[in-house]
Amino acid sequence: MLEALGERLGAIFARLGSRGRLTEADVNDVAREVRVALLEADVNLSVAKEFVNAVKEKAVGADVLASLTPAQSVVKIVHDELVSLMGGAEARLQFADAPPTVLLLVGLQGSGKTTHAGKLALRLKEQGRRTLLVAADVYRPAAIAQLQTLGKQIDLPVYSEASNDPVAIARHGVEEAKRLGIPTVIVDTAGRLQIDDALMAELERIKEAVHPKEILFVADAMTGQEATRVAKTFDERLGITGVILTKMDGDARGGAALSIYRITGAPIKFVGVGEKLSALEPFYPDRLASRILGMGDVLTLIEKTQSAYSLEQAKELEAKFRKNDFTLDDFLAQLRTVRKMGSMTDILKMIPGMSRALPKEFEIDEKDVSRVEAIICSMTRQERRRPEILNASRRRRIALGSGTHVSEINRLIKNFEQSRQMMKQLGGGKRPRLPSLPGLGR
Repeated sequence: MLEALGERLGAIFARLGSRGRLTEADVNDVAREVRVALLEADVNLSVAKEFVNAVKEKAVGADVLASLTPAQSVVKIVHDELVSLMGGAEARLQFADAPPTVLLLVGLQGSGKTTHAGKLALRLKEQGRRTLLVAADVYRPAAIAQLQTLGKQIDLPVYSEASNDPVAIARHGVEEAKRLGIPTVIVDTAGRLQIDDALMAELERIKEAVHPKEILFVADAMTGQEATRVAKTFDERLGITGVILTKMDGDARGGAALSIYRITGAPIKFVGVGEKLSALEPFYPDRLASRILGMGDVLTLIEKTQSAYSLEQAKELEAKFRKNDFTLDDFLAQLRTVRKMGSMTDILKMIPGMSRALPKEFEIDEKDVSRVEAIICSMTRQERRRPEILNASRRRRIALGSGTHVSEINRLIKNFEQSRQMMKQLGGGKRPRLPSLPGLGR
């Protein structure tokens, strides 16, 4: 998502870096190229113009033109404007003073409302807020059954009725939440293939019936500028308070993320980044701006690590490093933990500077990771603890059991031993020479 924009901007700033000073003509050239890059990323035309004008106005200031590092100065200006363009800061959910808090999900059919109702309910559950899901989409076949299935997967109640009146269902759902003492209600509403007056009138009646604290517009990032236009219509009729942008892990050019706040005034609160129910992340404008500009995203990386890894585990691993007692069992555990955090390629690109350093088509093949896992799982417990006992016959047996070649076993063991030496050097306070990742290359 937004990779093409990041590459274009990176190339622009790389050219600036070779210049000692900036002239106003240089700034105009950069502004023109940035505008083209934004339009190619499917950013709304008026938003792109406004953005470029703001960058030009600040970049032609005396401080930038006289700067010894003009590229860095312009990058900072573009970064700050990107953050402002997307809302400035994280926009959190608002909760009612007196429960239940009602969250109304609206949007076109196919945008992912029902799935993201489940994702949002799971996220709130993990934060200690129990939620009642209300199935108010009475038109789409199997919509109610889908929500009920999601409710079972995350162990949360789902309210539904045989009635064909979505307004009554929504109202009764809120009453049921009050009766059960459930503090949060998520109402999944019907969508259409395109906006029509009947849909909007129905949503207005539901809004009047349940008085939602938040009206969250669920937008499909794959629809590009169309998502911005649709969001504006929903905002004019309902007054949306936030946006959930779905399918941000796909091939979307990402223009909706850069346009939707400036057009509607409604901040993006969450982004869907995968098919799993846990694949819903808060939207941080500053972090996304940093990733677009190749600066990495250390805070998100830390949060992902903390969610998969406890402090006790980290201390235990550190002790093993210091004693040079790191085994293949430990390495396998590390590999599995990192895989829980998501794509290894995406994780690497969160490290500052890494997205620029990696080749354009760089991708860690998850099959390679699976092969490493299969090799270690084909070893005996003793072999994992003492890989030095792996003679030729043992290596042939492991290759046969894991469906790999002896050369792959040899490479894994060699790289693993290099890793152990590196950890020993780290424990002694020395600066190590970095080895290749076992089985995955340098």
